[in-house]
Amino acid sequence: MERAGIKGSISPSSLTPTPLRLTVPSRSAAGGEGAYVMTLARIVWLSIGLGLSLAPASLRAEPVGHITGVGGLFVRSKDPKALAAWYRDVLGVKLEPWGGATLRYDAAGHPPVLVWSPFPEATTYMAPSTREFMIDFAVDDLDAFLARLKDKGVAVIKRDDSDPTGRFAWILDPDGTKIELWQPKAK
Repeated sequence: MERAGIKGSISPSSLTPTPLRLTVPSRSAAGGEGAYVMTLARIVWLSIGLGLSLAPASLRAEPVGHITGVGGLFVRSKDPKALAAWYRDVLGVKLEPWGGATLRYDAAGHPPVLVWSPFPEATTYMAPSTREFMIDFAVDDLDAFLARLKDKGVAVIKRDDSDPTGRFAWILDPDGTKIELWQPKAK
C-alpha cells in the first residue's frame, strides 16, 4: 500500500499496540552505581518533559513576569473617611480596620474576571462624572440593591435591563465618581 509518500503494508496485526519495554542497566553494569543513577535521572527527566509537552496548554504554567489580576483600586478624596463611611453605610461595603475594603472574587454569583477597559478621552459613558475613571460593582440582585439605595436617598442616574451581558444601573458617590452596578446575566 502506498499513500502520501508512505510505502509499506498495513495489516490488522501491525495495528495491535505492543507494550513499551524499557531496559534499565543494572547497577553492576559497566560504569557502576553512578551510571545507573544517571540513567534513571535521564529517564525521569525525559518522562517529565514528555508529559509537559503533551499536556494541554491550559495546564502548563505561564512564564513569570505578567499581570495576574487587579490587586487594588485606590481613590483620592477630599474627605476619605466620609467617603469610606458612605461606601459602608450606603453600598454595604464592609470596611477593614485600616479604612479600606477587601472584595472577594469567590463570592457566589460574582463574575470570574475583572474588566479593565480604556475609553477615549471624549467619552460620555462616565458622565455626569468628571472623574477619569468609573467603578463597576457586580451585584447579586439589582432590584433589591436599588431598593436599598432608594431607601438611603441615592438617585439612580440611568438603568438598562436590556444589555446581553446583564442588567445595569448607574449612581454617583459623594465625590462625583460614577458607579456602575451590574447584575451579570445568569448562565
